[in-house]
Amino acid sequence: MKPPPKLSYEFCALTDTGRVRSNNEDAVAIHEATQLVMLADGMGGYSAGEVASGMAINYIGTEFAQWLEDAPANTPVAEVRRALEACVDNANHAILGASITNPQYLGMGTTLVVGVFRGDRLILAHIGDSRCYRLRAGELRQITRDHSWLQEQVDMGLFTPAQAAASGLRNLVTRALGVDASMHAEVNEFTVEPQDLFILCSDGLTDMMSDDDLAALARLPIALPDKAQRMVDLANARGGRDNISVLLAQAGAQDTRRSLVSRLLRMP
Repeated sequence: MKPPPKLSYEFCALTDTGRVRSNNEDAVAIHEATQLVMLADGMGGYSAGEVASGMAINYIGTEFAQWLEDAPANTPVAEVRRALEACVDNANHAILGASITNPQYLGMGTTLVVGVFRGDRLILAHIGDSRCYRLRAGELRQITRDHSWLQEQVDMGLFTPAQAAASGLRNLVTRALGVDASMHAEVNEFTVEPQDLFILCSDGLTDMMSDDDLAALARLPIALPDKAQRMVDLANARGGRDNISVLLAQAGAQDTRRSLVSRLLRMP
C-alpha cells in the first residue's frame, strides 16, 4: 500500500481571560514533535474549572504524546485512534477521581478537543461544545458536533440553527470530561489537503461571533499568530464574556525533500 503523503504543518495557540472573568479556565497545548493539538474549557466553580482543563491537557499531553513518540511512523490510523480513545478515557477517570476525593473540586469537568495529524489524516476527538472548524478553499465548515442541549433541539427540529445561535441557553453541555465514569469522547477521522486550516476553539470565541465572521478572519492572508490575535481581539471587542481560546493548525505543501534527494541520487 502506498504511504500517505507527508504534509508539513504549522501550529499556533492563544488563550485570553476575556473582559469579564477574573481567571482563565481554558487550557491549550501543542506538541509539535508528534503533531498533537489540544484545547479544553473547564467548568465547576472557583478554580475547579482550571484544574479540570489543566488535568485533561497535561494527562493526555503526557500519556498520548509519549505513545505517539514510541509508535512507528507506519502505525495504522485505527491503532492511533484506539490509543487516543484510551488516553481520553483515562483522563476522564482521573478528573472524576480528583472531583470525588477533593470536596473543593466536586462537580468539576471540562470540554475537550484533541487532534493528531498523521500524514494526510487528522484523528479528532471531542467532548462538549468546544469546536473544530476546517477552512478549505475559502469555505469554513464546523467538523465537530456540539454535545449540548441546544444542538439536541436543533437535531430534533425544535430549533432552527438561527434560533439556537440567538438563545441564552447556548452553554448547557450534555457531555463533559470528568463528570461520569461512562462518558466517552466522539472520535472521527478526516482527510487533510494542502492549505487546509483547522481552528480549535472554546465557546468564548464562537459565542461572540458568527461563523461568517470567523470565516472572514480565517481567510485573511496573514501569519497564524496574527490571525489568532485578530480572532481573540474581535471576541473581546464584542464583550469578551468568557475565556477565549483558539488553536490554529495550517497544513502546508507535501514534503518533497525525500523524493528530491532520491532523484538527485538516482534512487528508485
